[in-house]
Amino acid sequence: MNKIKPAADAVPSGIRVIKKYPNRRLYDTDTSTYITLAEVKGLVMEAQPFVVSDAKSGMDLTRSILLQIILEEETAGVPLFTEQILANIIRFYGHAMQGFVGAYLEKNMQVFTEMQQKVAVQPKAMTPEAWSQFLNVQGPVVQTMMGSYMEQSKTAFQQVQEQMQRSSEQMLTAMGLKR
Repeated sequence: MNKIKPAADAVPSGIRVIKKYPNRRLYDTDTSTYITLAEVKGLVMEAQPFVVSDAKSGMDLTRSILLQIILEEETAGVPLFTEQILANIIRFYGHAMQGFVGAYLEKNMQVFTEMQQKVAVQPKAMTPEAWSQFLNVQGPVVQTMMGSYMEQSKTAFQQVQEQMQRSSEQMLTAMGLKR
C-alpha cells in the first residue's frame, strides 16, 4: 500500500521530488518544470534517486509510476517478460511465498546488475553486431561471469529457503507445535 510521504522539504537531500498533479502531469521540483514519463525513465536509467508524490495528498506514487513505465516498455517494443513469467508472478500475489519471491527476485536482479556492470566496458555506441563479435572473442570471460552469476543466484535462492524455514519454525513454535 502506498504511504504518505513527508513534505518535499523533509525528503533527504539528493533525492529528486516529482509531484503528480490531478491533471496527470508530473512536476520536477528540482528543475521547476513539467516532465514526461520518458524523462522519468531517463532518471531511472541514470540511476538518479527520486520520489513521486501526489501533489494534493502527498501519497507516494513512485511504484505506480515505475509500473506505468514498465507497462509502456512492455507494450511498445520487444517485451522483457513472457506471458508465462507474468502469470507466475501473478500467482505469487497473496501466496505465503510472496515476500520470499520478492526478496529473491530483488537479490537476483542486484547480482545480475553487478555482473552487467562488469561487462559494461564496451562503449555505449557499440552496435549489436560488434557486441556479438566481442562476446565471441571474450567467450571464456563471459562464461566465467555467467557461471559466477548462476552461483550467486543459487546462493540467493538458498538464503531465501533458509529464511523461509526459520520463519516456518518460529511460527510452529509460536503455535505450540515443535518440529
